[in-house]
Amino acid sequence: MAMTEAAPGQRLPDDREVLDWELFGHATRALAEAVVASGFEPDIVVAVARGGLLPGGALSYALGTKAVGTLNVEFYTGIDTRLPGPVVLPPLLDTDALHGLRALIVDDVADTGETLALVRQLMGSHCAEARTAVLYAKPHSIVTPDYVWRRTDRWITFPWSALPVVDRPVSAPASMNGTGFDPAITGEPPEEQLTAWGAQ
Repeated sequence: MAMTEAAPGQRLPDDREVLDWELFGHATRALAEAVVASGFEPDIVVAVARGGLLPGGALSYALGTKAVGTLNVEFYTGIDTRLPGPVVLPPLLDTDALHGLRALIVDDVADTGETLALVRQLMGSHCAEARTAVLYAKPHSIVTPDYVWRRTDRWITFPWSALPVVDRPVSAPASMNGTGFDPAITGEPPEEQLTAWGAQ
């Protein structure tokens, strides 16, 4: 759950934990060291999308685990706004390929713990062993992760979701003709831009 964007009419809490990129590097390294110290050697890292994507990638590199999968789960729709329960979204992970493997499930935070519980249950029914790692765990989580970098009861701002979503134009100008080149900007027709670009 890396939801830090405020929904219309909502405001982020003033008292919050802020994770910047440098601290993120230290945090994922510390998590990797804890995994190694425990003797657990994952065959695959499963990142819970979206919040677990970057921590999962960082941990897979730090652990030297090349097999990485993702499972897309939606639960939070805004600040403290949730669906009735977590929902697994497509594309789905090929769980048949996990048979007999040791999986490390990675997410950014165990807040309510419901997302982590769902993924752990799913992975546990297919893997030989499934353990969980999170950057943060909240005291009210229904799951106690195997590896936690920091425990907090405050709202968390993550570096990958600290800024608002980049605004998109309502629609791409028809003059681009699907090329990505806009003659209004360069003064050249798209065909000439493509020819000039290809010649470089």
